[in-house]
Amino acid sequence: MKHRSKTILMVLGVLAAARLALLPTAATSSPSIAADSCESLRALKLPDTTIASADRVAAGAFRLPEPYFGGSYSAGLRGGQPVVALAELPAFCRVQGVIRPVADSEIGFELWLPLANWNRKLMGVGNGGFAGYIDYQNMSSPLSRGYATVCTDTGYRRGAVQTMAFVLDHPQKLIDFGYRAVHETTMKAKLIVAAFYSQPPALSYWSGSSQGGRQALMEAQRFPSDYDGVIVGNPVSNFDHLQASHLNKRIALDKKPAGLVPPEKLTMLHEAVLQACDALDGVKDRILEDPRRCDFDPASIECKGGNETGCLTSAQVEIVRTFYSPTVNPRTKEVIYPGLERGEEPGWSQGVGHMRTSRSRAPGDYLQFALFRDPAWDYKTFDFDRDMAKADRLDGGVVAAVSPELREFFQHGGKLLQYHGWGDESVSPRDSINYYTRVRDAYAGHGRLEDSYRLFMVPGMYHSWGGDGPNTFDPLSAMEQWVEHRKAPDRMVASRWTNGRVDRTRPLCPYPQVAQYTGAGSTDVADNFICQSR
Repeated sequence: MKHRSKTILMVLGVLAAARLALLPTAATSSPSIAADSCESLRALKLPDTTIASADRVAAGAFRLPEPYFGGSYSAGLRGGQPVVALAELPAFCRVQGVIRPVADSEIGFELWLPLANWNRKLMGVGNGGFAGYIDYQNMSSPLSRGYATVCTDTGYRRGAVQTMAFVLDHPQKLIDFGYRAVHETTMKAKLIVAAFYSQPPALSYWSGSSQGGRQALMEAQRFPSDYDGVIVGNPVSNFDHLQASHLNKRIALDKKPAGLVPPEKLTMLHEAVLQACDALDGVKDRILEDPRRCDFDPASIECKGGNETGCLTSAQVEIVRTFYSPTVNPRTKEVIYPGLERGEEPGWSQGVGHMRTSRSRAPGDYLQFALFRDPAWDYKTFDFDRDMAKADRLDGGVVAAVSPELREFFQHGGKLLQYHGWGDESVSPRDSINYYTRVRDAYAGHGRLEDSYRLFMVPGMYHSWGGDGPNTFDPLSAMEQWVEHRKAPDRMVASRWTNGRVDRTRPLCPYPQVAQYTGAGSTDVADNFICQSR
């Protein structure tokens, strides 16, 4: 049965490639859909798959299930994509199913099929956090743009508390979470799309941020023919090393609890950083275009006496330095994970595993349950030399999406568009730069990397969205132009919204270029900036 599924997908790929040249004109109208075609999908037979339901949903009639653990659903702007109000969703066929490729595997998925104006494309969307839910927020915009849109719960349904405890003594579920759930869901979605519309998708895209960004890179690395274009946002790709960096910060706070910096002092620290470094990029706009140029030392605002309000104590200076600094192997001095950047300190109080006390939930959940498999594990015992090497060995590439080998993805025409907020308070922005550099080195001698892979750093943006900088942009349109019209993104315009209106625009530039002010016109207008290398 599995061989038959792969054969069918190969045939679908050939047919889709043949239709690619016709896509721009063909996308203007949907193929005809029989009145009962949605409900008939319940009887569709697919390998290792059960279609639990297939129901027509009228325009504006979709409602979130109760309870819903994917976060609060609110229409508006979320990172690079808008969240479409439930009342504005078009009519679609809602397919819910379960895939069981191996014993102890139960991969839930939803596929939304537009009942009109299908653009002949499939969009896979990723999750956040430890996943475990269908992300309806991320599905809303692609559906409204005409995409058949699919998402998976990655093999489990979590409750209100995010934890990796579900993989304890369930190694197959860890594999589902790591890569199998997304791949299996993608394969089955293509077959269902073909059955529903009587033709396969001509193109397939993936878009995900945070956990969804890790899923994106894993797809390109392991299954290079699944998607034609992959959008990667703020990826938690170096998962065990990221958790080690969280441990490093928490252990430092445990050892020196007086060093915890309260939110009001983080704001004060942020102002001191801006005063020292804001003008380095030629524009005083409260945003650091490239925070790596800023060498602000927190000791410059150390208190002369006790714990005063407008300064940092010596203990707080030490903790701030820990946050800025990379986590390193104490024996080899090798960098385990980069530090956070100067310029976005207020976000530290809300970041995962950051400026919190030992009374909050212990960090290292993935290390504890997925790798060391010990519910009694104490994060304070973590050895950053011995245990880091052990964690890498135990992960073995099941969850960590760090392979720089993307040649097969690029050779079949795949495009990878990655973005990362310079103000990310949870995932180091430099981790994305480091990955880009490794891919560049691995790809040397095989073609122009910029023809297939572009990284955009977003000044002032927090983890996936938010922050003081322009942080709303449209990577999907850029990807469509790149894949469908061979027009690579030389810049993307980002907007900053304040009180419901745009008050600043700024170009995002392909790394290593940065936005440089021309010297004329308003610094709040993107047209007055050019992208150039420093």
